Amino acid sequence: MGDNGVVNVGPEPLSFEDVIRVARHGAPVQLTDDAIAAVAAARQRVDELAESPTPAYGISTGFGALATRHIDPALRAQLQRSLVRSHAAGNGPEVETEVVRALMLLRLHTLATGHTGIRPTTAKTLAALISSGITPIVHEYGSLGCSGDLAPLAHVALTLMGEGVVRDASGTVRPAAEALKQARIEPVELAAKEGLALINGTDGMLGMLILALDDLTRLVRTADVSAAMSVEALLGTDRVFAPELQALRPHPGLALSAANMTKVLRDSGVMASHRDPDDCTRVQDAYSLRCAPQVAGAARDTIAHAATVAGWELASAVDNPAVLDDGRVESNGNFHGAPVAYVLDFLAVVAADLASMSERRTDRFLDVARNHGLPAFLADDPGVDSGHMIAQYTQAAIVSELKRLAVPASVDSIPSSAMQEDHVSMGWSAARKLRRSVDGLTRVLAVEVLTAARALDLRAPLEPAPATAAVVRALRETVPAPGPDRFLAPEIESAVRLVADGGVVAAAESVTGPLA
Repeated sequence: MGDNGVVNVGPEPLSFEDVIRVARHGAPVQLTDDAIAAVAAARQRVDELAESPTPAYGISTGFGALATRHIDPALRAQLQRSLVRSHAAGNGPEVETEVVRALMLLRLHTLATGHTGIRPTTAKTLAALISSGITPIVHEYGSLGCSGDLAPLAHVALTLMGEGVVRDASGTVRPAAEALKQARIEPVELAAKEGLALINGTDGMLGMLILALDDLTRLVRTADVSAAMSVEALLGTDRVFAPELQALRPHPGLALSAANMTKVLRDSGVMASHRDPDDCTRVQDAYSLRCAPQVAGAARDTIAHAATVAGWELASAVDNPAVLDDGRVESNGNFHGAPVAYVLDFLAVVAADLASMSERRTDRFLDVARNHGLPAFLADDPGVDSGHMIAQYTQAAIVSELKRLAVPASVDSIPSSAMQEDHVSMGWSAARKLRRSVDGLTRVLAVEVLTAARALDLRAPLEPAPATAAVVRALRETVPAPGPDRFLAPEIESAVRLVADGGVVAAAESVTGPLA
């Protein structure tokens, strides 16, 4: 990243932070001198092949199942326009701006490696589009994840041509030609190979993977905090989180989650109230309490694996055909999305399981047979008031949906392009459902935090741990203390915002210091 906040895009890999800054925070970009030199060198080789009488795939031929036709030079500009227009066939709901910006940045990076054969002016135009805040409208349906995210990327390429529909920097939907003119960006007349170079990549699914990793890294810490709050308020024990016990099963994530929970529960008056063996008759807590670090820890390790795959992808140049360093232009299969699709599906499993355990802890609070002295449903006057009864219903409905979303998309290949593309990754679909999974997990954890905070208040005069008390105070800025039934939906939404913006973790860390 440059000193002026601009994200520099060169042949070297981007960082996760680069992607988040451009996608979520609107950072501008610029191509480095090294990138422009690499792009120009590769383009020279493509121009040579375009002038040759020998057919070269994607340069002087058709595409996919139509690759056997040699295209006359007079028709090649039309070939590029036709490719982009026909492939811009997305349908359904509009995809989020942050996803499209991530997709655009990642495509720009592949262009910057010098392995696609695009012209420098075309790469610069894409960079200008990103920096201007113009976002092509991309649709939910259209990508099979092979050859990459063709339809979503084609909608971006269409914008570069001055066609299609976009959102301008203010978010207004406008014809692309108008938005480009206002931003003083000249539309591109695509030359040989450029259509393929712009649309043949896994950038959409990779962008959504990186965005999900950003969210899940925060949410798994939140799960440690919410689980600790539940253990505390349900009069559970923290002895099972001791480091010597985790060392018996040396999974890295397990140790981190257990250590987080121990930090959050430190100096708890509630925990101290039942440490004396005479005051505690339970031998073991339920699995949803006792095994929280094992589940959250496994989630952490899965997230770490997915991050490794994302790192490999950030170091990749995904295009077909590819321009090699020795000047050869070779067809390949690197556009197949399987490596990304698999981990996207893995993460949907993680989200569903973290949410499932969170919901089980919430349910324990509401049942007088299991909540150890708290009122039924945490109601102010049970029978007159229903307390958090239906908040748990909401949580359970989301968990049920997350289980459906955990069914993998990557095993559901469907053939296309006259059987030329007879095995596809469905990585885009895996990414789209993971975004819904991340949102669902956010909401489930929010209900647990809301419920655990209410239970901790009901344990007064026992004092919670300083860290969990800080979380309760943060929540109480927008959600009142326990009392008779109130309109509950806005309170749940307040808790959702506190989870989504990192407020729960920040409150705990104000006492514990950084959590792992």
